[in-house]
Amino acid sequence: MSRPTLRLLACSVLMGLAAAGGVQAQAAPAAVTTALPDFTGIVQQNAPAVVHVEAKYNGRSQPRIAGGAPGDNDQAEILRRFFGMPMMPSPEDQKHTSLGSGFIISSDGYILTNNHVVDHADEVTVRLQDRRTLTAKVVGTDPQYDIALLKVNVPGKLPTVHIGDSQSLKPGQWVLAIGSPFGFDYTVTQGIVSAIGRNLGSGDQPYTSFIQTDVPINRGNSGGPLFNLQGQVVGINSQIYSNTGGYQGVAFSIPIDVAMNAVDQLKTKGFVTRGQLGVMVQGISDDMVKVYKLERGAGAAVTQVSPDSGAEKAGIEPGDIILKYNGQEIDQPGDLPPLVGLTKPGTKVPVEILRDGRHKTLEVTVGSAPRDPDAVSSSGSASADVTGAKALGLTVGALGADDRKQMGLRPGEGVQVTDISGEAAAQAGLRPGDVILRVDQTAIGSIQGFKAATKDVKAGSTVLLLVRRGDQSSFVGVTVPGGK
Repeated sequence: MSRPTLRLLACSVLMGLAAAGGVQAQAAPAAVTTALPDFTGIVQQNAPAVVHVEAKYNGRSQPRIAGGAPGDNDQAEILRRFFGMPMMPSPEDQKHTSLGSGFIISSDGYILTNNHVVDHADEVTVRLQDRRTLTAKVVGTDPQYDIALLKVNVPGKLPTVHIGDSQSLKPGQWVLAIGSPFGFDYTVTQGIVSAIGRNLGSGDQPYTSFIQTDVPINRGNSGGPLFNLQGQVVGINSQIYSNTGGYQGVAFSIPIDVAMNAVDQLKTKGFVTRGQLGVMVQGISDDMVKVYKLERGAGAAVTQVSPDSGAEKAGIEPGDIILKYNGQEIDQPGDLPPLVGLTKPGTKVPVEILRDGRHKTLEVTVGSAPRDPDAVSSSGSASADVTGAKALGLTVGALGADDRKQMGLRPGEGVQVTDISGEAAAQAGLRPGDVILRVDQTAIGSIQGFKAATKDVKAGSTVLLLVRRGDQSSFVGVTVPGGK
């Protein structure tokens, strides 16, 4: 029996008793009606700017998936990134395709999606609502924010979404997702914001405060947009929390403010930099509340300070409790990394601490966090001047001064792999973002130098490359197909 029916029955009983003289009759309270939002206008306006993303793998490169399958404990809750539905590999080539979503952020063809949708893919294509399928170039990625910027070239202008402000979101607000769950294009789901500023405690995304919603999100939704009632994108659908592998009412989206910060950096310099304070922190335990005589357990307790860091130079010490960063309160340790990460290196920021029962504000010059070695960089811009050795199956681009500094290389040292286009490089395990330091015995420091060193490569020959990936260098042999 439904709740309205129960109310009606209760009213009838009271009226009957009143007629018998037992209870004075009272008028039934007026029904409160609230109109539910109509999402049709948002869908009609924005669906043309949402795309279906396909990432193809040739069997040598594989997507990295966070979470994975449940282990021995079937009840354990697993944080899952859903990059799509892997198709069964054929015995011949063991190729497979993963499916995801994305959305167009500029009319000249820039598309935003999750890094884990296209991670290490050999080929990426996007399908528009008008059924056109276009080859997309991965301009740059940032695994720590789980952001990937794609670019397609098409005559004319493409429809775009409107970017909103994720900082204005509040729990209880309606939100809407458009994506391709299980490959069903342009599926619309809705729900509310369940929480904001949610730190998931995942080791590979400490710099993101997620938007938690109850919007149904499933495989293939990753990288798709999350809209508010004004039809503005406020987040990128990224992960769910589940103990079954399917949606269970808890979904997480990357705030669009964080994503667009990464996009701006990928466009202008080809990689993402994050601020670094130079401290290790932990939560405030009950014992610390007693010993420090705190009113509540808010803040982040400093356990370690990195030598020569901004924190050390400003005078932060182990045992200090960080209460505010740049004017924003720190309730728990997870609140700190996202704020520091979005701070431009070199910026001076006030940090309020508690030491020996006294509040103190220190001016800290924020440093630069190490770059993610798995990030794909366009080395400056999407239109960087590149050339390549077709026989080796790769294309290289110039390596900027900031890139060299981040990787500990000398000025004029190395070129960066921007694209893997052939079997030779793919079989050798090379991937975009790798830096080539030598070709055989020749040191490489420019595109022209790489071209000169590889111009005489013949079918069947093996070229020895000294490759830098992250902070490690190793020799890789690339054998050109063909020959006797």
